[in-house]
Amino acid sequence: MIEIELDKLHEECGVVAVFGHSEAAKLCYLGLHALQHRGQESAGIAASDGHRLNCYKAMGLVADIFSGTTLQKLPGTHAIGHTRYSTAGDSALLNAQPIQVDCNKGQIAIAHNGNLVNAAELRKKFELAGSIFQTSSDTEIVLHLIAQSRETTLADAMADALRRIVGAFSFVLATYDHIFAARDPRGFRPLAMGRIPGKDGAADAIVFASETCAFDLVGAEYIRDVKPGELIVVGADGIQSHFYAPALEQSQCIFEQVYFARPDSLVFGGSVQAAREQMGRQLAREAPVEADLVVGVPDSGLTAALGYASESGIPLQFGLVRNHYVGRTFIEPEQRVRDFGVKLKLNPVRHLLKGKRVILIDDSIVRGTTSQKIVRLVRDAGATEVHMRISCPPTTSPCYYGVDTPERRHLIAAQKTVDEVREFIGADSLSYLSLEGLRLSCGEPKGESHYCTSCYTGHYPTGYVDLHQVRPVEVVSK
Repeated sequence: MIEIELDKLHEECGVVAVFGHSEAAKLCYLGLHALQHRGQESAGIAASDGHRLNCYKAMGLVADIFSGTTLQKLPGTHAIGHTRYSTAGDSALLNAQPIQVDCNKGQIAIAHNGNLVNAAELRKKFELAGSIFQTSSDTEIVLHLIAQSRETTLADAMADALRRIVGAFSFVLATYDHIFAARDPRGFRPLAMGRIPGKDGAADAIVFASETCAFDLVGAEYIRDVKPGELIVVGADGIQSHFYAPALEQSQCIFEQVYFARPDSLVFGGSVQAAREQMGRQLAREAPVEADLVVGVPDSGLTAALGYASESGIPLQFGLVRNHYVGRTFIEPEQRVRDFGVKLKLNPVRHLLKGKRVILIDDSIVRGTTSQKIVRLVRDAGATEVHMRISCPPTTSPCYYGVDTPERRHLIAAQKTVDEVREFIGADSLSYLSLEGLRLSCGEPKGESHYCTSCYTGHYPTGYVDLHQVRPVEVVSK
């Protein structure tokens, strides 16, 4: 099998929830469809018929898993959904979410975006006490904490559980009569709340999603983000907000703005499109170069390329075309074709590139292998010079907060200087956006610190960083 996924940091997961709509499961399906970019391994929906939760999940893409017949088996007015890329636990159906249990607190389903860095420690304690786990996912820890809480109400038990976990989490949970939504006190992962206006005097439906692009598809209006340290309870008696813990120093994942989120979303209350355009403008100021064309590497480099071209005055051209209809293939020509996998994904527009000095804009370099092949692709199409510009700083450290990153030894920027990376990928020049420039592009005032930048700095906001060897480290204040 030939792996042709471009060399990017993998998405985390996407969550969605709907309360108070007669077609809640269908709206969750549509919301997951909009969030498909956040995970392509599995998807699931748990819906309440007013008495019990019914759950369906499978491996694969959202559109392949759910049919009209399947959704008819998920009746009810509230539901939660999840699309997954594994960052903790094996990639297998047993780890697909929502995870649903019957326990002493009743029937509960949970969906999670993020990663719990003290999960191994908690799991070991539970297993030594005789607890049995259904999955290898860190998310299941929360259900055990809820079940074993001595608090008498479910909301209080959830708050108790949330205070005992460390790491990045945006949760949506469902019982037969309520929806719950929560974010960690540092606000690592996004979670937005919206409403769908009711018809003919009916109450508004309340929705939650990892990104607001899901709201656009279901006709919901953005209200606000779930706040760090907040637990929101939605039921027939309305919306209740509880702060289970005070907000800590904010550590919003800056890579949401760089790459993960869709450009048509609001994330952490700001426009992703505007942030990426500003990254390109700032990159043009920091790393100008004489050239004939600006070409964005599709799709994630296109918006920054627009900003770079606008600021530099160098024309933007779509010199690379992406084929969206391939993922993996078992078929390769008998005669080995150099860079075959990348050529299945990207194709140069030769008449635009031939004889031109080209500035290639991409969002990141991870291992460097794909950048090397793309530079060679552009040169083979006739470009006389290829200058690579990256709209974020060098990625030098792995993420432990819900992003699947390679080990540090596999991150090229952690092993080589910028000039050594340039030589490896075969570019005439290479420049990255500065960390200060990235922060400013994302709307962070100079001197303030709202974002987690651990993948660029190696400074981790929590007291745990190693998921395989859970060990406390010095908490670094950014």
